[in-house]
Amino acid sequence: MLRANIASKRFTMPTHPETNGSGLLPSLWDETHASTLDEPGRLLYRSNLLGADKRITNYGGGNTSAKVTEKDPLSGEDVTVLWVKGSGGDVGTMKRDGFATLYQDKLEALKGLYRGVEHEDEMVGYLPHCTFALNPRAASIDTPLHAYLPYIHVDHMHPDAVIAIAATSTSRELTREVYGEEIGWLGWRRPGFELGLELSAFAEENPDAKGVVLESHGLFTWGDTGRDCYETTLRIINKAIAFLDEKTAGQSAFGGLVRKSLDENERRAVAARLMPEIRARIGQDERKIGHFDDSQTVLEFVGSKKLGDLAPLGTSCPDHFLRTKIRPLVLVLGPAGDVDTRISDLDASIASYREDYARYYETCKHPDSPAMRDPNPVVYLVPGVGMITFAKDKATARIAGEFYVNAINVMRGASAIGTYRGLPEQEAFDIEYWLLEEAKLQRMPKPKALAGRVAFITGGGGGIGRATAERLLTDGACVVLADIDEGALERATSDLAGLFGGDLVRSVTVDVTSEQAVADGFARMAVDYGGVDILVSNAGISSSAPIEETELSMWNRNIDILGTGYFLASREAFRMFRRQKLGGAVVFIASKNGLAASPNAAAYCTAKAAEIHLARCLALEGAEAGIRVNVVNPDAVLQGSKIWTGEWREQRAAAYKMAPDELEEHYRKRSMLKRSVLPSDVAEAVAFLVGDASAKSTGNIMNVDAGNAQSFTR
Repeated sequence: MLRANIASKRFTMPTHPETNGSGLLPSLWDETHASTLDEPGRLLYRSNLLGADKRITNYGGGNTSAKVTEKDPLSGEDVTVLWVKGSGGDVGTMKRDGFATLYQDKLEALKGLYRGVEHEDEMVGYLPHCTFALNPRAASIDTPLHAYLPYIHVDHMHPDAVIAIAATSTSRELTREVYGEEIGWLGWRRPGFELGLELSAFAEENPDAKGVVLESHGLFTWGDTGRDCYETTLRIINKAIAFLDEKTAGQSAFGGLVRKSLDENERRAVAARLMPEIRARIGQDERKIGHFDDSQTVLEFVGSKKLGDLAPLGTSCPDHFLRTKIRPLVLVLGPAGDVDTRISDLDASIASYREDYARYYETCKHPDSPAMRDPNPVVYLVPGVGMITFAKDKATARIAGEFYVNAINVMRGASAIGTYRGLPEQEAFDIEYWLLEEAKLQRMPKPKALAGRVAFITGGGGGIGRATAERLLTDGACVVLADIDEGALERATSDLAGLFGGDLVRSVTVDVTSEQAVADGFARMAVDYGGVDILVSNAGISSSAPIEETELSMWNRNIDILGTGYFLASREAFRMFRRQKLGGAVVFIASKNGLAASPNAAAYCTAKAAEIHLARCLALEGAEAGIRVNVVNPDAVLQGSKIWTGEWREQRAAAYKMAPDELEEHYRKRSMLKRSVLPSDVAEAVAFLVGDASAKSTGNIMNVDAGNAQSFTR
């Protein structure tokens, strides 16, 4: 029986606040806004508020629900519908369509079909039969945990402070000490139908309770209204925060520091050296993307006295564990941050981790368990430096790091008030290789063509560079835009991040003629993404003058940018390619002018010809390492081009004795196909040359000029 009545109003999308920081959690509930929303709208509002603060729950973790009175579309009668976060969603960012909706009476009827805990997985197959209004959002395995609680509004969160209590060896006693009778305690059980029934039984037997702590897992709270539920959740978490603050006052976290942190520049320099080396050893079967975190929380843990005791225990909360694997790999540098010693030991360290993971799999597997998955570590802890995470894409790597920070917070609190306990290996395995989890993985979309690859694009703020970035991002690559024009770089980065998300786009200001600037740009990319797979050398310049009027400064500037700049970028890329041992793809954006002479452009044409020949030389040098080098020769790409916005347009128009606004039409008519060449056309050629479709092509020149007989290669 439900313990409150529900009214229904029209829905308006809520705001999505961002909250961070430490201390007690403030209530952000705005009743004026909430009163404009219907009940599902208030549920979404509450969900977004809770999910906006990682102290309350991690990305993708936890769920919320409300039991709402709706009109049955078939009978027109009022029915109770469970609105609950659907499978795979995130409460902080979800929209209204992120909720599964199910008939409450049909969910109740499932109890009659339940055959016991050894058969509980089969109950998930019945959930689609309970769907209300043909909602396509799949219900999660946590649905029974909400359905069978006799309350209208329910929150299930993973707050660090509460899990710190739940993950101790005396969690039951500590829960009673903190909350008295207000919050109950249930022993560890994997989420599912049986846990839903246990929660229901607890609520019926303890009608005055406001929630329950789940051992090694998280917190359930409930209320009669959405606001009551939200504020109860905050109050219960704040009690745990205050309790931990009191118990840990004056204590050194994790027993104090035994390894001093390097300064920020040194930490990043070590990460830049180390991450491509790790990537080389774990990316042979599937390319990996890296993430680096040297926040104070991480540095405090990796440099602590208790690191060696706590890290092998792994995480406790199932949501943490699924993202971070059974345990991290600790990589201890040599004296004074000596990274070379660590690199020389990487093979043995990673091999040992794989062997232990295989032992874990073989020891815990069941006859019907899925095949062993990737045995490589996800989380790498480096004392004095920070935490490195690697996964199939940037978002997954970043989120894995965030989850491990949650785990650090849990370990800090738990080890300060008792004995921290990670999830036992068999329980961890039964979640990691749960057949329902495997089915979810099998439903994941197929990776895009360039998933797991990192592209460095010089001249990234210009028309061709920007179009190329967009094209490679569409195919799933991570992209680093490099340009000397900070304004153009900022605009391009902002626009592309808006289209594809901030995880996939980075930018760095680089003068390609500066050896140090280019090296710094590649080091920055290594820290941001773990390495490089693709170099698109596109930095450009334009100049036009008869030879007798060509000044030495003009000649040198063309050679510096179009020759030396391409050499420096290629050299850094080759160095990283060889360290990673994953091959690589280089594309030079040259020009028709590198093959066909043009009047009044000796400096430009010569430099472009040098580019083409440099590419040929590099194709020879890189082949044995699987490094492919190819050239795209565009012609007259005026749209969006920075070099055509200045004197170059006037100079080329003067060379052909025409007005500047006649130039684009002149080039179109001059082409054999009578078509203008656009930045997107060049980008298509680049996408082909860096992708697997051209895996057996190197040393080639691809003309994208709408046809120009003078530049036919032969």
